[in-house]
Amino acid sequence: MTKTSILCMTVAASALFANAALAETELTVYTSVEAEDLARYAETFNQDHPDIKINWVRDSTGVITAKLLAEKNNPQADVVWGLAATSLLVLKAEDMLAPYAPAGLDKLSANFKDSDTPPSWVGMDAWVAAICYNTVEGGKLGMTAPTSWMDLTKPEYAGHVVMPNPASSGTGFLDVSSWLQIFGEDKGWEYMDGLHANIAAYTHSGSKPCKMAAAGETVIGVSFAFRGAKSKAEGAPIDIIVPSEGVGWDMEATAIIAGTAEEEAAKTLLDWTITPKAMEMYNVGYAVVGIPGIAKPVEHFPEGITEAMIDNDFEWAANNRTKILEEWTKRYDTKSEPKG
Repeated sequence: MTKTSILCMTVAASALFANAALAETELTVYTSVEAEDLARYAETFNQDHPDIKINWVRDSTGVITAKLLAEKNNPQADVVWGLAATSLLVLKAEDMLAPYAPAGLDKLSANFKDSDTPPSWVGMDAWVAAICYNTVEGGKLGMTAPTSWMDLTKPEYAGHVVMPNPASSGTGFLDVSSWLQIFGEDKGWEYMDGLHANIAAYTHSGSKPCKMAAAGETVIGVSFAFRGAKSKAEGAPIDIIVPSEGVGWDMEATAIIAGTAEEEAAKTLLDWTITPKAMEMYNVGYAVVGIPGIAKPVEHFPEGITEAMIDNDFEWAANNRTKILEEWTKRYDTKSEPKG
């Protein structure tokens, strides 16, 4: 064998080992981030950390939360990147999260991080409830646009309202938990009884009701404001309505699962999820992000919505999650779409 051949083999072997090292660490990451965004999230992260491969496990908020709880004694995830803070508080109460103070924590808004030191989770972005109203379909039926949550119980809207199921959708849960806070528990359930009479279907996706309204498949979709703004920017004939009583909201948040065998890589990911670069990435899909001053204005995002966000008691919502969902399911689940 010539010296040239040996040199070529050595170079090839070195390149092979280098490439193997670059993708040596894999993280199993559970998420409820919109499926269309996952490739972009991983690609942007890998620009800075090409040595960590993300294996996504994605489903709706309720399904991911239930899956994590079912795996409590045999965790399969290393990190949760993009799950409702109310869900992470449930996991925290079960001692399933590994407290960690990521680099840059001091730059986050106070309400975008767990109150403990070190925190068990950190926030990414917030999504805010809103009503998507199809002006064309509503006009055909001689309807007037609602201005409040209470308006949705009016007889004229019977069969023309779609909203998310709170057991499967984080948006649905923030709706229900916020109504119980806005109206009080007794009046809140009374309100939902009236609303249920007008519901055509409960979806298992928080964005679907607005997409249905945008497509003219329903007149009213209870969803979140950014989805409405995106649909309107695409030409949909919808108004995005901020109900006068105030609106519920939740934040997507990130945490390390206790007991992960890839702790250092998990910490690297958590550090990155609250960087300005990550916040700019979230701003593509959300108008409110965890670091103040980064979010750029979003076309058609309704004015005054941040002022309408209620003082959401996340601890109360998390501590009462099981009870709320059991009661809701008992009362209303008959109108839920089939799962699958």
